[in-house]
Amino acid sequence: MPSEFAGRHFLCTFAGGLPQQPTHYYIYNRTAMEVIQSFTIDHTRLKPGIYISRDDKGFRTFDLRITEPNKEPAVAPSAIHSIEHLMATWFRNSRVKDDVVYVGPMGCLTGMYIIMLGDYSVEDMRQLTIECLEWMLTQQEVPATTPDTCGNYLLHDLPMCHWECRRYLDRLRNDFHSEYTKLTVTLSDGRVFADA
Repeated sequence: MPSEFAGRHFLCTFAGGLPQQPTHYYIYNRTAMEVIQSFTIDHTRLKPGIYISRDDKGFRTFDLRITEPNKEPAVAPSAIHSIEHLMATWFRNSRVKDDVVYVGPMGCLTGMYIIMLGDYSVEDMRQLTIECLEWMLTQQEVPATTPDTCGNYLLHDLPMCHWECRRYLDRLRNDFHSEYTKLTVTLSDGRVFADA
């Protein structure tokens, strides 16, 4: 690779033969790296809802998308931090607590990831999340918000957390989305493939 490209990011598509789908790689510092699955979702068409992000070795990752990416404001860091504490508390004390592996915010601040052991459906997660949000809206304090229980204990906002929960709850009940739109790749000969 010429030196003027060193350290720069490039997205390259390598297509095998038909009917295989292309594999995408980023080239960074002369190293090819696969594009992770969540980066293959068309975020310009992603609506608030619940999606299956991936299945790995008996674990299912759910995308709980609270806001519409790049069209609505992201959830404030202090609000999503409070959502994380409350949601993790509820899920880890719920009837499915033995299957909960992880509850945490997305780096883009537009939603939460929940990793479950087993093959829970989107509808299962929808019902669990509705129950969780209803409980969260009754809470008058955020658990574990002291210097000894939280790494950033001052970064919490319960009123804004409740506002986001009410809006998300309404969306889960009245405007539910659960199917990703994948990005597509057009090859030089005009053939179009959905990625990943």
